[in-house]
Amino acid sequence: MSEASTPTPPADRYGTTHRPRRPSSATGLSTRVKVLIGVALAAAVALAAWFSIEQTRRDPVSFDVIGFSVQGPEQVDVTFQVHMPPGTTAVCTVDAVAESFAQVGTIDVPVGPSQERTTQYDVTVRTSEEATTAVVDRCDVTPAP
Repeated sequence: MSEASTPTPPADRYGTTHRPRRPSSATGLSTRVKVLIGVALAAAVALAAWFSIEQTRRDPVSFDVIGFSVQGPEQVDVTFQVHMPPGTTAVCTVDAVAESFAQVGTIDVPVGPSQERTTQYDVTVRTSEEATTAVVDRCDVTPAP
C-alpha cells in the first residue's frame, strides 16, 4: 500500500505566505484613539455646560405649571412656580385656553423679588368661556427700579 499524500493547493490561487494576525486589545482600539475619544467627550461636556450657563445668563427666568382647576365657564385657578435668581423681578403672562386652542383668558402676574430661587404663585384667570387648560406663556424680567 502506498501512503496517501494530501495535494498541495496551487500557489497562485491561495497564496503561499501565511501572515499571523496581530493581537488586538480588548476593545480593538489603540491607546491613541481612546485618548482622542476621551478628549472629544470632555470637550462636548464642556461645550454643553457653557451653553447652559450662557442661556441662564441671557434668560434667567424659567417657570413650571404645577396645576390648574377649572372653576366653571368664567374662571380657572392656576398654580405655577417661577425659578429666577434671588432679588429678580419679572412679569409672567398666564393664559387660559379652550378646547379649540383659543385663548379665553389672560393675566399678567408680577413676581418677585424673593430671597428664594423658586417661588410658587396661585392666580385666578377670568375667562370668556370654559377653559380646558392653563399655561404660563412667558415670564419677562423687569428692570430694577
